[in-house]
Amino acid sequence: MIVLGLTGSIGMGKSTTAKLFAEAGVPVYDADATVHMIYEGEAVPAIEAVFPGTTAGGKVDRARLSAQVVHDPAAMKRLEQVVHPMLRAYHQKFLSDAEASAAPVAVVDVPLLYETGGEKRVDAVVVVTTTPEIQRERILARDNMTDEKLNAILARQLPDAEKRKRADFVVDTSHGLDPVRARIRDILAAAVKMPRRRS
Repeated sequence: MIVLGLTGSIGMGKSTTAKLFAEAGVPVYDADATVHMIYEGEAVPAIEAVFPGTTAGGKVDRARLSAQVVHDPAAMKRLEQVVHPMLRAYHQKFLSDAEASAAPVAVVDVPLLYETGGEKRVDAVVVVTTTPEIQRERILARDNMTDEKLNAILARQLPDAEKRKRADFVVDTSHGLDPVRARIRDILAAAVKMPRRRS
């Protein structure tokens, strides 16, 4: 089984691309959805212990947690030390299940793939991109998004040009869904012929 790492900066169309991979019959692991799940379950006591006052009603209050970590790299590191081992366990289970289902290709959708060294754990990387204008427009249309928040998020992400340079495949979402579907078909056809690279 070939594992594709799907990544891209905020607002590039990565979630839509992940849905289109799933639509093509590919098992897709969604790192963000897994974070949401553990933030309503097993991660709650550990996060409350490290960041008191960031949980309420048995859930992590993402706004409060974000306020404590977004401008503090050391706090972000502590949060990752709590959350990453839990996420790794779900990731491993996903890969075992996908392998057991005899899927030729599986996709792991990880927003900070390059930033966390995740490219070593996949066979090839698919980077989703669009123009800076479309990216900004998409992001600023989101609820509670401000220029300041956006700049803080972008500061933590590897620049799009650098991601594209390092990618095995690039998907451009600037022109609607049909070109993306066609690109996914090409990527899947190429992926099944690739050697396994992940460590």
